[in-house]
Amino acid sequence: MEIKKTAKKSCYFCEKGREPSYKNYEELAKFISERGKIIGRRQTGVCPKHQRILAREIKRARQLALLPYLVA
Repeated sequence: MEIKKTAKKSCYFCEKGREPSYKNYEELAKFISERGKIIGRRQTGVCPKHQRILAREIKRARQLALLPYLVA
């Protein structure tokens, strides 16, 4: 059995030095799939702290109708 070693993804928000915010909904849209689901941490490479904040801010932006709940 061979174990693959992949390069560790660095957190988008740690690199930029800022926190996710519902006000930057264009930036948050990068972390939503084409069906409207929030993309997981393993795929995006976001750290656990920022993933929790990211999910909260996406939900907040959806409440304010800045982001869609579903994409038909």
